[in-house]
Amino acid sequence: MNRSLATAMTAVLLSGGMALADPFDDAMAANKRGDYFTSFPLFEKLALKGDAAAQTSLGLMLEKGQGVAPSPAEAVQWYRLAAEQGYATAQVNLGLMYGKGLGVAQDEVRAYMWFMLAAGSGEPNAIRNRNVAAQRLTPLQIAQALQMARECQRHEFRGCE
Repeated sequence: MNRSLATAMTAVLLSGGMALADPFDDAMAANKRGDYFTSFPLFEKLALKGDAAAQTSLGLMLEKGQGVAPSPAEAVQWYRLAAEQGYATAQVNLGLMYGKGLGVAQDEVRAYMWFMLAAGSGEPNAIRNRNVAAQRLTPLQIAQALQMARECQRHEFRGCE
């Protein structure tokens, strides 16, 4: 028996006969089945380590009140951490929070800025939301948002607030 096969078999035996799953996948699976009391601490542990996808998922749970009391302000904090890493989904969610005034003061220009940043990565929801937001802004506001987006990119998504 070759060494890698023996190592794999040992790992399976030591894990109780099951292959070890990725913690994010475990959290997602629990979340999808509505087991928020399992998924929340799993996402939180990963989010505290800087995982942008987990930060975004945690923000969504806080926004919607899944397994916890709704807390838009906390959701914004987690979205912001992920958005600062260039994570497009978090940037879209942050834009939506600004657009609706959830957890932050309503700011359509800043919402458009976040949609623009996320749209740059090809995120379909960002493109759609950017186009909708543009209909509510004046050309001057759009120019202001574009300038803000350039500054935000120049600073690698830090200090964009």
